[in-house]
Amino acid sequence: MISMNLIIHHWDTDGITSAALLIKALELDEFRNMSPPIGEFRFDDRIRKAIEHAERVYILDLNLPYDVEGIEKETVFIDHHIQPKIKNPRVRQINPSLEGKESPSASFVVSEYFDVWNTWTALGAVGDVGEKAFKIPKVVELLNKEGLAREEVLKVIELIDSNYIAMDRKGVEQAVKVVLENSEKDLLTHKPWIKRAKAVGDAIQDALSNVEVRDGIAYITFESPFNIISKVARKAVWELGYDGALAVNGNFHKKAQVYFRVSPDIAEKVNMHKIISKLREKDFNAGGKKEVLGCVCERDRVEEVLGVIDGHLG
Repeated sequence: MISMNLIIHHWDTDGITSAALLIKALELDEFRNMSPPIGEFRFDDRIRKAIEHAERVYILDLNLPYDVEGIEKETVFIDHHIQPKIKNPRVRQINPSLEGKESPSASFVVSEYFDVWNTWTALGAVGDVGEKAFKIPKVVELLNKEGLAREEVLKVIELIDSNYIAMDRKGVEQAVKVVLENSEKDLLTHKPWIKRAKAVGDAIQDALSNVEVRDGIAYITFESPFNIISKVARKAVWELGYDGALAVNGNFHKKAQVYFRVSPDIAEKVNMHKIISKLREKDFNAGGKKEVLGCVCERDRVEEVLGVIDGHLG
């Protein structure tokens, strides 16, 4: 399939709205938009073949500087994550972090560069940084102009994100067209997304029905094909008030997921970086930051991961 304009974007609301903004800004009639495999920050063979057949490539909200460096086509690389400067002369890199500046989302970078601002800009920001985006004056201005309430904004984001949470790569890619062709109010009644979001919500509630509490930490074990583990842990800590949540999805597409989140109240007592380092020493695929740890492993190694974490909680 030959496409003059190939858009490769992140699978979440920010990536999807950034793609829509770019298409609107450049008035693209012919384009193909694609997302990497959900949860994997890499170009797979499907994307590499599409790049070969494209005349121009746009990379949005994907922190993949080394993949982008090797593209031998005219490329525009728009992002807001910290990354090195691209040396490839065929790549135009648009990223405020290169000048030591910050942006709440890729959608903001697209809007600022092309001077195209609308509700998609705000949705991308809220989708990326959460409710603190409502403190950004430009976000408030754009949402007020459209007459969208905070609850409606959060619901639209939940609906858009239901595609990647359900691990539906095709659904993610189709979401760009849905956003382009519908108002935000109409998105609130988009039946396929409503059905999917309900299934995701039910799965989260099911996971939280199986909680064992020890020393203020909620231990949550469940099985689901949905990528809900971070939402389960976040809900346990942020909404249900546990000091921490150690969640295990014991069968996520034949792998296991382990996710550990602590509240700010005990973050100083838990050396998350040390736990992550210990897991990596044992060749686990683990990462995170001060309050969060995520790990994907073989199902028969879950107890080993939990042992490392528990060993640092005593």
